[in-house]
Amino acid sequence: MLTAVNTFDIDQVRSYFPLLNQQVYDRPLVYFDNAATTHKPISVIRSAQHFYERDNANIYRGMHALSARVTTALEHTRLAVQKFLHAPEVENIIFTSGATESINLIAATYGEMEIGAGDEVLISEMEHHANLVPWQLLCKRKKAILKVIPMDDRGQLDLTHLDRWITARTKIVAVSYVSNTLGTIHPIKTIIDNAHAKGALVVIDGAQAVAHLPIDVTALDCDFFVFSAHKMYGLTGLGFLYGKKKWLEAMPPYQTGGGMVKQVTLTDTIYLDPPYKFEPGTPPLAAIISFAEALKFMASIGYPKMAAHEEILLCYAMAGLTHMPAVQLVGSATERIGIISFNLTNMHHLDVGLLLDAKGIAVRTGHCCTQPLMHRLGIEGVVRVSFALYNTIEEIDLFLEALQQIIHKAT
Repeated sequence: MLTAVNTFDIDQVRSYFPLLNQQVYDRPLVYFDNAATTHKPISVIRSAQHFYERDNANIYRGMHALSARVTTALEHTRLAVQKFLHAPEVENIIFTSGATESINLIAATYGEMEIGAGDEVLISEMEHHANLVPWQLLCKRKKAILKVIPMDDRGQLDLTHLDRWITARTKIVAVSYVSNTLGTIHPIKTIIDNAHAKGALVVIDGAQAVAHLPIDVTALDCDFFVFSAHKMYGLTGLGFLYGKKKWLEAMPPYQTGGGMVKQVTLTDTIYLDPPYKFEPGTPPLAAIISFAEALKFMASIGYPKMAAHEEILLCYAMAGLTHMPAVQLVGSATERIGIISFNLTNMHHLDVGLLLDAKGIAVRTGHCCTQPLMHRLGIEGVVRVSFALYNTIEEIDLFLEALQQIIHKAT
């Protein structure tokens, strides 16, 4: 049996995640839906619990000890995210409710400000709906043109004619770092450099990348980078927007309210500088404060060890699936993270998901919020398996055995 050697103590890692120690339908839980959301280590859970038990107060506004503690903790997380992304300044980091809101913020501010009739926004055929629909709506409002980088049959972006897709009229290029459906790692540095050569800004959806790949926004030179905390062992309801300072300063507020204003009269308002200009109201304080623990947890293991472990899981699972004639793998990119999409011959993907769930195995089924990708491939949906650092070879064995049983009963 293949084991994840020279990586880390998997039993110890799993012990940090209390949710994994349970049974579903009298079977041990096998959680392979990590691209949807990851589980939370006990350090993150305890940090959120500590906030509500000891520090619960609002930020900035209160001249008392609890408020001061929470404000300090919140800004500590902002600094930790800056360092995680290798951003130039802490002011580059904006708290949002998730990657989805971050993209909508950019479209509703910079997009509204800069896109005009006849201008172009370029996305890819593989985008999550969150990085597609906001640009659709923007282009319809502004009478602009939405253009699409095509994908090839292997599930990779076809950049052969990238110079044709990016023109002098292209104002924004918005692409994902990693496909949430196929796991494909896109050559975003090539896209960024080509876009900048034509004067276009680049938005990178990093939601599926951050738990698997080290991120350096300065080296990438992207204009915006977005991701969600819950995809990388943090709590739900929290996202991040990195933006170059010059764009954040030029952009108007996205929403208004308390906390983002410097001075208000009955006739006018002066706004705070970024990042606070984009953070009205009370943010998800427990999620923000505890996210520092998620970053600390990942740093304690390190991307090289996580990547080595997940590569072993990916190769092992792919080898097992390849030997099943009834399995139709979807996507065969050479550069990918631990995501596998497939279908079974003569069985609907939703039925496969239900049958696996009955055996305690959690997978994703459906179009995975990438309907244009499904249309390109001529399918309605897939069964998606996605790995995280706490998954094991033994879990894959359980999955492969269960899948073989499903195939056998269907024949």
